[in-house]
Amino acid sequence: MQRLIERVLHPTDFSEGSKVAFYHALKAALLAKSKLTLLNVSPDATARWSDFPGVRETLERWGLIPPGSPKSAVIDLGIDVRKEITKKSDPVDAVVSYVEQHPAEMIVLATSQKKGVARWLSGSVAEPIARKATEMTLFLAAESRGFVSAEDGSVSLSNILVPVASSPSPQPAIEAAARLVKGLQRDHGTFTLLHVGDTGSMPALNTPEVPGWDWNKDVRSGDVIQTIIDAANDTKADLIVMVTEGRNGFLDGLRGSHSERVLRQAGVPLLTVPVGSFVYDTIR
Repeated sequence: MQRLIERVLHPTDFSEGSKVAFYHALKAALLAKSKLTLLNVSPDATARWSDFPGVRETLERWGLIPPGSPKSAVIDLGIDVRKEITKKSDPVDAVVSYVEQHPAEMIVLATSQKKGVARWLSGSVAEPIARKATEMTLFLAAESRGFVSAEDGSVSLSNILVPVASSPSPQPAIEAAARLVKGLQRDHGTFTLLHVGDTGSMPALNTPEVPGWDWNKDVRSGDVIQTIIDAANDTKADLIVMVTEGRNGFLDGLRGSHSERVLRQAGVPLLTVPVGSFVYDTIR
């Protein structure tokens, strides 16, 4: 598998909800053999290193390293884990500033805590962030278990929903979904390409061959958001992959965007892939 993810960033507020996102970030780093940064924003400087989720503890539980392993055992797995605490007063600005200084190809966030990351996404700062960032972002509702098991690190991913429209081009999302499945080594499943409109307006799509996986097309009419949610329920989707553009890009959660509304109402993990992201540019 061509290495496309060099760095994974997981902003955490140390809540139980953030642990769901942590397991997905750790799994992504393991598969990509990349750097993993756990970032906490602590304006009052009360955060402690011991507050971060236990990487070695998790890897031991997953059976990847023996109990009581030294730190070097983590490095031997091919990943480099860093823990960072920043004292900036604005959490959104802190995360974006960190990404600008330390680019990450994937960001993994828990989004629905009443106190925590969800609060980071509100306010006037989020909109300019969304316009200029180009990272893939995996959003996980805190109430969701996601598709990576906390107990053993196994992956449950067999149905992926990809909403498509003529604009923006859905091709980056399609390519990202295919590459994700290959990386996770899932040997069978179904991609559903959902178009809200009529058959004639369905855009022309290039669907990569993924052994054991089928590409289905589903054309429906109705309200876009509700139709996506209904389709996610009907297909028992484990993940929704959506391309984003402009203000609906990185950290668009809690701003009333399509991505955020889908995440909130569907309760399914959501991977957003910005137009022009490295995934599409690298393999097209």
